[in-house]
Amino acid sequence: MNLKTLNNRYSVALIALLFTCLLNVSVQAKQPNIVIMMTDDQGFGDIGMHNNPHLKTPNIERIAHDGMEMTHFVTYPNCSATRAGLLTGRYPYRTGVTAVTQVDHFMRGEELTLAEIFAENGYKTGIFGKWHLGDNHPMRPTDQGFAEALVHKGGGIGQAAGPKGNTYFDPILEHNNVSKKYSGYCDDIFTDAAIDFMADSSQTDQPFLLYLATNLPHLPLQVPDKLAEPYRKMGLHEDNALVYGMISSIDYNVGRVLDALQQLNLEQDTIVIFLSDNGPRHRRTKNDSIPGRWTANLRGTKTSVYDSGIRVPFFIKWPGKIKPNTKTAQMGTIIDLLPSLLDASNIQTPAVNNMDGTSLLPIWSHNQQLADRNFFVQMHYGPTPFKYMHFAVRNNKYKLVSPHDFPHGIVHQPTDHELFHVLKNLELYDLQNDPSERINIAAEHPEIVEDLLEQYENWFDEVTEERDASGIERISLGHPAQPKVNLSRFDWGGPRVISRFDYGGPRVVEDNQLGYWQVETFKGRYNITFDLPELTQDGIAHLKYGALHVTKAVKKGQTSVSFSNVQLPNAKGNFHAYIKADRLPVGPLFVDVARID
Repeated sequence: MNLKTLNNRYSVALIALLFTCLLNVSVQAKQPNIVIMMTDDQGFGDIGMHNNPHLKTPNIERIAHDGMEMTHFVTYPNCSATRAGLLTGRYPYRTGVTAVTQVDHFMRGEELTLAEIFAENGYKTGIFGKWHLGDNHPMRPTDQGFAEALVHKGGGIGQAAGPKGNTYFDPILEHNNVSKKYSGYCDDIFTDAAIDFMADSSQTDQPFLLYLATNLPHLPLQVPDKLAEPYRKMGLHEDNALVYGMISSIDYNVGRVLDALQQLNLEQDTIVIFLSDNGPRHRRTKNDSIPGRWTANLRGTKTSVYDSGIRVPFFIKWPGKIKPNTKTAQMGTIIDLLPSLLDASNIQTPAVNNMDGTSLLPIWSHNQQLADRNFFVQMHYGPTPFKYMHFAVRNNKYKLVSPHDFPHGIVHQPTDHELFHVLKNLELYDLQNDPSERINIAAEHPEIVEDLLEQYENWFDEVTEERDASGIERISLGHPAQPKVNLSRFDWGGPRVISRFDYGGPRVVEDNQLGYWQVETFKGRYNITFDLPELTQDGIAHLKYGALHVTKAVKKGQTSVSFSNVQLPNAKGNFHAYIKADRLPVGPLFVDVARID
């Protein structure tokens, strides 16, 4: 072989090596699309492959067969907290979120979200379904990084966030902050929009982040009869027939999303995740369970810190990256998703975002064993967290629990007597040997109890101090991004609102008919209209904000009252709107605040 031939061979080899390196760089640089499908109140047992005796969920299980199931994935026991954790990678208390209504669900606008980070890194972002972290500026999905948003207001269709009379059929929804009536069943509408979003994205080289957050199977239990009827024929309790019919709708639409990814040639380049926000609402009161609801032998219900309240179905697939039909029993948590997806997409974590979560990518891609860690959960109502009340500390093996039969009633600082009782009766479970949390081993392992309790105390002090320093997010009135605002009872604050969840007697419709809105106003002129409740006698409508206090007479049967050309200052405060027809004021159903200058 002469020198020229040898040099030529080296040149060819070098070119081939360089081409391979460039190809690898190109492949590595290609960022995956991301599809996150989150359901609402679907428990771990609400999956066919989890031994449910009635449900079949073949499309959801396609994700498991093509990828990995995390059998011990945990969230928060209510909707808003889980969603805040997903979007920020941070404990919900840090973000301002404690519960699901009346300022407790407001996530601060300054929080850096998954959508904002991915949009900054070239992703097209869209949300379809449930948001539940604030309906007004600066808390809307479009304020928090989503370029395309089709969502319902509040925590569910038909709730006090409005509009009045809205149902799961032909609902009024918010498309990029504009109310519009749609035809069809809500789950199908959200899925149609999500598929259109993927189809539009497939026409470009821009990767996308899709968050399909259906409001099913959350109350109210509204579903086409054809979906519930097969379960009625099985002899199931009507509530279960309706819930399972709604899950059949979910499974059908998950299948539509997976099929669309294949048809659009996007499947190989897309991470698909399916999970629920919390456990099932299978208990009507603390003394009454819905007959026949399968919970996979897990203890508790939605709003409970026992595992049925926080352990949810979780499946992920990523062709070529995650081996098909694999499982892991390692704990994953809702605050892990953001750092995991950043890791998977080769996006550097922003320095300003102090995330609490851990990347799960080593588990997903190589089934590596991660170092054990603790995950902290607490759930109550009202804007003030109280230490020791209804919390859990969970890791791969042990779980410390401070149980409570009525977390909605934790709205006042407990007495020392009550706290002594709570701490004396902490429970400890060995989840690996007792997943149903039946055998309390606290007395046998006081050292583990003390260790986990101290870690909880340190966590509580840290996250609540951060929350208190920032305060509750205020609704903007008159901001250029939202010159017309609709205020609802869903977003009320104030002591009468909090008392709704007190320990005292039965809650009835007539209770707690007044609150106020915590707002920031921008100087200008406004038209303000009250949508009135049913008035059985004449009265006076009041509008109060700082030094402003204007009134107008209202008549029995009147449905609305307007205040025109009202001057509001640059200020922060409590915005009061109420009617006095008797000594005890009551609030309007809605208040429209429209800036006119």
